[in-house]
Amino acid sequence: MQLGTRWTAGDQPPAAVPASLHEQLAAVEADLPPGNPPPRWTLTWLEGRPVAELDSGVIVTIDRDGAVVVRHDDEDEFA
Repeated sequence: MQLGTRWTAGDQPPAAVPASLHEQLAAVEADLPPGNPPPRWTLTWLEGRPVAELDSGVIVTIDRDGAVVVRHDDEDEFA
């Protein structure tokens, strides 16, 4: 079993966050408007794959083919 974690956008991702997601997480954070307080990420695991979701609804995950995917929680994942 893998446990999730939370961290604040702009901080170094915790060790539990796969390195393959770091670049895309940083790209999402670079596009965030300045604000107080900064949003937080939540890392969970679905079918053994990491899912990082920002409070704003941006989701960064790894698809079945191993590619890093960025989407918003109101987008249909299976479209």
